[in-house]
Amino acid sequence: MSSSDEQCWYAVYVRSRFEKKIHLLFEDRGITSFLPLVDTWRQWSDRKKKVSMPLFKGYVFVRINFRKDHYTILETDGVVKFIGIRNVPSVIRDRDIEWIKILVGEPDSLRNVLPEMPAGQRVKVIAGPFVGLEGVIRKEGRDAKLVVYFDSIMQGIEVLINPEYLRSV
Repeated sequence: MSSSDEQCWYAVYVRSRFEKKIHLLFEDRGITSFLPLVDTWRQWSDRKKKVSMPLFKGYVFVRINFRKDHYTILETDGVVKFIGIRNVPSVIRDRDIEWIKILVGEPDSLRNVLPEMPAGQRVKVIAGPFVGLEGVIRKEGRDAKLVVYFDSIMQGIEVLINPEYLRSV
């Protein structure tokens, strides 16, 4: 947990398809909230439309003083719980939030969200838009995919990357 006056990032799990609504509710209440969205095409029987979907289904990030604000978060209609281990909410590092923002800023490189860290060689990105990120490399043919895994939320993001931009850790 954090000290009594410190604000930290936490992930909250919300009802299915409530991410945008809860993000707006938090903002209306003056709570710093982050909802990473990615644009995707959806096909219906009569049309095709570009829609913004949450990168992590069911997750909304909040920056709060846990001791003072956690009841306000939990009392919000649609919030299920804080994400954590053994009922202890996980503090998400500022660096991880910044990395997620960087990854979302390069939507053409995003591939998948993975629920677990794959086996593979650990690498660090030394060039390109993802410089500084660390993860595990997965190769499929000539393509290299970097999986950046976030322990605090138990999710990883797979991105397409030039293998020349990588260095072993």
